[in-house]
Amino acid sequence: MNFGPAHKPLAADSAPMDSLEKQLICPICLEMFTKPVVILPCQHNLCRKCANDIFQAANPLWQSRGSAAMSAGGRFRCPSCRHEVVLDRHGVFGLQRNLLVENIIDIYKQESSRPVQLKSEQRMMCEDHVDEKINIYCLSCETPTCSMCKVFGAHRDCQVAPLQAVYERQKAELSDGIAMLVASNDRVQALISQLEDIGKTVEENGRRQKQQLCSGFDALYAVMEERKQELVRRISQEQDEKLGHVRALIRRHGDHLEAAVKLVEDAIRSMEEPQMAVFLQNTKEVFQKIGDAAGTSAIERTEPGYESMAHFVIDSDAVTSGLRAIDFQAGERRVLPLRLLPLYTHKSHPLFPSSSLCPTDAHNTLSSQ
Repeated sequence: MNFGPAHKPLAADSAPMDSLEKQLICPICLEMFTKPVVILPCQHNLCRKCANDIFQAANPLWQSRGSAAMSAGGRFRCPSCRHEVVLDRHGVFGLQRNLLVENIIDIYKQESSRPVQLKSEQRMMCEDHVDEKINIYCLSCETPTCSMCKVFGAHRDCQVAPLQAVYERQKAELSDGIAMLVASNDRVQALISQLEDIGKTVEENGRRQKQQLCSGFDALYAVMEERKQELVRRISQEQDEKLGHVRALIRRHGDHLEAAVKLVEDAIRSMEEPQMAVFLQNTKEVFQKIGDAAGTSAIERTEPGYESMAHFVIDSDAVTSGLRAIDFQAGERRVLPLRLLPLYTHKSHPLFPSSSLCPTDAHNTLSSQ
């Protein structure tokens, strides 16, 4: 089926009007703005109905009367710039109306109603049948055609429908699909924000737990250092006591030895006395001193093994095993699996056969329409 536009002259001012019309198209329904028109904080405009549709899609719980979500408001993203719009408990009815745009729409409709007959002349014409306008849609071949093609042409055995009806239906379906995609994008963005918050929380929790763990080990180090100093002190105390006793014995026996050496020297000098009477007189005193020295000849000794310090031994095996057994009370770490959630909670849509269609597939589906 071949068709093309009928080339007939238009009014001279049609180009500016067409340019103005593009500025008055809602990005959701792809139609001219329907009053009331609301202006978003990002200065983009939407039909209030379209704004409410994407708001309801992004905040499904808000529809429940008396719910906490309804009292707290909600949020969605502008379909034009993706700016996040935060609404209070009034929802989209709390947004300000753009009266300027509404007035421009009224003026545009008044001006466009004058040359409507000129615009209507630019209609797609059938190239197989002269002067036949494209006015029906072949449902079997999925292509626009004319009435003559249905009666006499290639589409006489096909199922057809009025072009306007199919146009309005598919445009409505496309609008719903766009709203669905916008809502899904809001959910994905919300999920990304949630995951980013989870990541920050994981980092903070990890840092806090590391700090607590290091503090716990520092406390263990402090206890071990305290016990070490106490045990070292006890060893040093006994060491000092034994050394003091040994050194006292050394001094005592040294004094006794010195006295004995002097006595030996005195006895030797007595042996050199040539006079027997003098010798006998002197040796009496010497014998007395030797007797006294012999009476104190018992030498005080330390007990066998007195020098040993082997009893200062600690059994560190049990403590070491206990330290090596230190572990977290929670036991083995668990990683919860990710759960895939459907992006679309709406009922099935002609553009999206599956309710869990991913955004990429949805965009590809739209682009192929």
